[in-house]
Amino acid sequence: MNHELDYDRDHDREDELSKKSLEEILRLSLDQENKMMRTYLLTAERIHDNEELQTRLKNFAEGNAKRSRQLQNELQFIQDLQ
Repeated sequence: MNHELDYDRDHDREDELSKKSLEEILRLSLDQENKMMRTYLLTAERIHDNEELQTRLKNFAEGNAKRSRQLQNELQFIQDLQ
């Protein structure tokens, strides 16, 4: 193991994320997931000659929706800790 990359090996927690920073990271991730989901759905709607590609894009969007729900759950968990 490369101990130069083991930031908390001395357990001082100097590199620990604050709840506010963690919440911001999760909110940004949630925004990105939602944008990608919309992009995939809008793109799928505009494809008329390739049903397989349309289905695959919709599946991508479903994956984004699942991750969005997971991120929302994590954000709620963090807020409940406060």
